[in-house]
Amino acid sequence: MDWLGAVQLLRAEGRPGVLVTLTRVRGHAPREAGAKMVVTADATWDSIGGGNLEATAVDRARAMLAAGVREPEWLETALNEHADNRHGRQCCGGEVSVLLEPLRARPTVAVFGVGHVGQELGRILSRLPVDLHLVDSRAEQLDAARLADLDGGRATVHLHHAPAPEVVLRGLAPGAHVLVMTHDHAEDLVLCDAALRRDDLGSVGLIGSRAKWARFRKRLREAGHADAAVDRISCPIGLPGIGGKEPAAIAVSVAAALLQAFEGAPVPSSRARSATAGARR
Repeated sequence: MDWLGAVQLLRAEGRPGVLVTLTRVRGHAPREAGAKMVVTADATWDSIGGGNLEATAVDRARAMLAAGVREPEWLETALNEHADNRHGRQCCGGEVSVLLEPLRARPTVAVFGVGHVGQELGRILSRLPVDLHLVDSRAEQLDAARLADLDGGRATVHLHHAPAPEVVLRGLAPGAHVLVMTHDHAEDLVLCDAALRRDDLGSVGLIGSRAKWARFRKRLREAGHADAAVDRISCPIGLPGIGGKEPAAIAVSVAAALLQAFEGAPVPSSRARSATAGARR
């Protein structure tokens, strides 16, 4: 696989990496300017010339991934017998500049229930660079004409007509953000139970009032989930302090909270937010 295929693979799998580009060559070097490779924590694709040059770039790329570096970096390397190089000496005689560009994994968001709020939320999220899954057990909610304004945005949109939507939830990528807002409280409960049976999701949110959440909390505990696990679900959802029951208002609030989660801000647990009003149903 070449570097371009690797970039596409990482996007599809939701994995981060670093794109390494040989940007300038002075003198002799194993590859010409423009050569590229992709580096992840445990793999590489393509090559910028091998030897110390490539090994040094791979080391730095993996250090960037481990540290969560988001900004590009430049690396200058001499290719001569006098240079003190960690991975052996290259005697090409040239000097090269290498650009290391982090490839951030696109967040995955799954919206279960494409009713009025889910549709509005889908509109907003479709304009963002995310992997967006819209799931509903009702086929008519996913009608192409109804969702036509989701086309043309930056998101990769996946529509799932799923009579058993918990199956879709089980197949989501690790780190996915799950929002449960179906038309049926029984379906909501099944999805919350399925979400708690995974320990690798980015966040789980349930639309609803505090009364609804109190009932769900009791049922989830009866299903065997510990309090600490149940607290992973946020209910109400959205940013605290933003009122309004209109679908668009709720969707804006929920999308804003998601953006905070994408940047690493902690999502308050339901217990921490029990006294705060939010999106209700």
